[in-house]
Parts: sequence; structure tokens; C-alpha cells
Amino acid sequence: MQSLGDPHPSTSSSGRSLFKGFRIGGLGMTVVIIAFVVAVIFAANQNDFVGWVVAVVAFGWLALAAFVVFSIRRAAKRAGAKLSEAQAAFNSATGRAPSSSSADSGGTRVVAERSQADEVRDLKLDHSFKIVQVQVRVVDEERAKGAAANQDTINRALETIAITATNARDMIKSSGGSDEPVAGTIID
Repeated sequence: MQSLGDPHPSTSSSGRSLFKGFRIGGLGMTVVIIAFVVAVIFAANQNDFVGWVVAVVAFGWLALAAFVVFSIRRAAKRAGAKLSEAQAAFNSATGRAPSSSSADSGGTRVVAERSQADEVRDLKLDHSFKIVQVQVRVVDEERAKGAAANQDTINRALETIAITATNARDMIKSSGGSDEPVAGTIID
């Protein structure tokens, strides 16, 4: 499960932290601020009525842009808090561990950590299931032929299914946490 926050917290550079406040509407706000400053400078230099009107209009746009940006930030914070609250409620209702994004968790607790060996095993198991699916399709196609079915092809497919199932079962770890294969009784 991924955190809903910054997807790359370890890659933040010093330049990025300088402009962290400009994440929402940064370029637009910068343009409006520059337009306001230029309008004020021209109005002060020319000291005429039109320059001051342009400065007042630019200030109005700056105030509107600031209001929108700060409103969006406040709404995003509230939505994030509601999402964290809902996620914590869902996790507690389903019996899962609290997520690391909830504010009251106090720290992160690792329940189980997947290793590279687990990834490789899962990839091999996926491949084994694909092999079984292909061989089942071969058996179905041969059985559909009726009396003209090639029994050697069916027998080879069934043998491949049996070997693949045995190999896949050997890859599955037992629930006791040891690396031994699963043991038990197959119930038909």
C-alpha cells in the first residue's frame, strides 16, 4: 500500500524545498505578482490616473488568485484528513494494520516485508499457472475432436500439468514461516 503523500520523499532537493509553497498555481501566481509589481512601478513613474487604475485591477486579480490558491490548499488539507480518517476506519473495520499516513499512528509498523526471492517465486508461480492453462486448452481441443483425438497429445499435456503442479507446489512456502514446501492432505 502506498502513501498518498509525496511519492518520492527521499528525492526532494534543496531547490525543490525552496519553491514548495508554489506547488499549487505557482506559475500563474508568479505572473500575476509580476503584473502587479510592473503596474505599480509604471503607475508611480507616470503618476497618471490610467496607471493607477491598471495597478488596482492587477491588485484585484492578485487578491482573487491568492484567494483561490489558499482556498484550494485548505480544501485539499481537509480532504486529505477525511481520506486518512476514512482509511483508518476501513483498516480498523477489516482488521488491517493502521496505515502509515494516519496522523495518530505514531510510527510505521512493518507487518511483513517482501523480498526479491518472494517476487521471483511469484513470477515462477504465475508462469506455472499459465503453462497449466495452455495445457488445459490443448486437452480441450483434442477432446473436441472426438474419435480423431490424438491420445499421445492428451497424455503429454496431462503429464506436463502434473509436473508443473508439483513444481509449483514445491515453490509455495508453508504457513509456519519456514521455507519448507506446503504439506497436507488433498481433498477431492
